[in-house]
Amino acid sequence: MGLFGSGAQLTVSLHEALALLKDDAALVDVREPDEWEAGHAPDAIHIPLAEVPRSPNGIDPTKPVLVICRSGRRSLTAAAQFRDAGLDAVSVNGGMVAWQQAGGLVVRNGGDPGTII
Repeated sequence: MGLFGSGAQLTVSLHEALALLKDDAALVDVREPDEWEAGHAPDAIHIPLAEVPRSPNGIDPTKPVLVICRSGRRSLTAAAQFRDAGLDAVSVNGGMVAWQQAGGLVVRNGGDPGTII
């Protein structure tokens, strides 16, 4: 089943996620719309958690999928749902909080600086 495999771990560290992003993995942010609008990772795809079961067709099935939320709880649920839909998905440990603490860029729509709420 791809890079992560059906029996593989459901999470990766932020360091592993950043390496996978350099190799063209997709980053899916499953936070609520107000959280997304306040700030998100550049190039992330926004699919709120409630829409995950209905929305995997917006994601390239040939790429690994890194799922992120604020801290890692919602993304773990979403990663399992994406796997059930046949995608090669894992959750990013620490979420956007870890992303920002590690110096990752956080932007609003339009590219202005954002924040994590």
